[in-house]
Amino acid sequence: MEPPAVGRWTGQMGARGTMVEINFDGLIGPSHNYAGLSFGNVASATNAGAVAAPRAAALQGLAKMRRMMALGLRQGLLLPHDRPHAPWLRALGFDGDDEAVFAAAWREEPALLRNAFSASAMWTANAGTVSPGPDTADGRCHLSVANLSTMLHRGIEAQETARQLRLAFRNERFFAVHDAVPAGLGDEGAANFMRLCPRHDAAGVEVFVYGERHEGGFPARQSRAASAAVARRHGLDPTRVLLARQSEAAIAAGAFHNDVVAVANEHVLFAHEQAFEDRGAVLDALHAAMPGLIVVEAPANRIGLEQAVRTYLFNSQLITLPSGEMTLVLPAETRDAPEVWRWLEEVVAGPGPIDRLEVVEVRESMRNGGGPACLRLRVAVDEAAAAAIDPRFLLDERVCDDVEAVVARHWPEAIHPDDLGDPDLWRQCRVARTALLDRLGFSAGEV
Repeated sequence: MEPPAVGRWTGQMGARGTMVEINFDGLIGPSHNYAGLSFGNVASATNAGAVAAPRAAALQGLAKMRRMMALGLRQGLLLPHDRPHAPWLRALGFDGDDEAVFAAAWREEPALLRNAFSASAMWTANAGTVSPGPDTADGRCHLSVANLSTMLHRGIEAQETARQLRLAFRNERFFAVHDAVPAGLGDEGAANFMRLCPRHDAAGVEVFVYGERHEGGFPARQSRAASAAVARRHGLDPTRVLLARQSEAAIAAGAFHNDVVAVANEHVLFAHEQAFEDRGAVLDALHAAMPGLIVVEAPANRIGLEQAVRTYLFNSQLITLPSGEMTLVLPAETRDAPEVWRWLEEVVAGPGPIDRLEVVEVRESMRNGGGPACLRLRVAVDEAAAAAIDPRFLLDERVCDDVEAVVARHWPEAIHPDDLGDPDLWRQCRVARTALLDRLGFSAGEV
């Protein structure tokens, strides 16, 4: 682990006014299905070929967003991408109108249509990496779109994600949105990134977690070079940037992203004992860079890596409520695992920083390989910057009602893998997304 070569930093340390963290969740799209496209994602592979429930999935995600708002947090929304994605298939040589393109792909190369159908953009932890203003040289919030180039279906996302982020955060006084780093360098966004800080409005330590490729086994998806490039582009203080290598054991167990084995919030790191390849060096460096750091670590002899991956214990949202309580928002699968739940109850009952547990039901997302933390992108901003965000990407109860009405009317109730070749499903997915954009006030071609 080491700091990357970053240019001279001229930013201001310390507070930058009162800041809030807004979680931007991805709405699960109408094409949500179990095609098993993500090698190394155990849940995705295990459930490949099962019947998916897009409507229930989207409603589960919206219920989680409502719960976050009920807890006093601000909530944003990122939109489903256009799926199935005809422009990508045209680039592969399929001709004609959209339906002709989809029909030809299904007939000649069905695996390509399955990739073009994926709703994986719902996991907005992979949308990009976010460095808040207190950490950056120019005091703006910087966002770098992730290229997601390791997996074919996810590599389709970067262009559409960039359009949404540039629209939501278009005020250049407060925000800088960067294109994805070159595709040869794997970058999977905030799923391999953590920020530690005394509070959101203080300068933080930004931790970029990368993997290394080895023959056989599952791929490491985040490259060291991509992580260092993002740090340079964001203008981070090189003394407050750490590059940490993810453990080979975690990757081999199915922790395809760091957020499957570690999550941070303010001054707290919540992690598995085997999250990092050189655990001692990583923790020593973090304690040196972040006085007051508290590490809550699951010992391997209590929670094995297999259990951590199966329950997505660490793919939870670790948040601070307006009351000051630190809360762990967990998938229901953790409560269903007695050994995991007993350990969590001990953590909360003890003298540590985590005060309460909050369980949410996101089973449809979990079955495809993404827990509560996968579904959200964290953006910390002060009030002036928050006011500059395009309000169409921000939620309140009325907007949630509107979105739920569209989902209930237009999202497919079920998708079987063989349905991906059905023209009626292609049309339904398009109609559903158009109805959502219309309800939220987006014009054709904006996103």
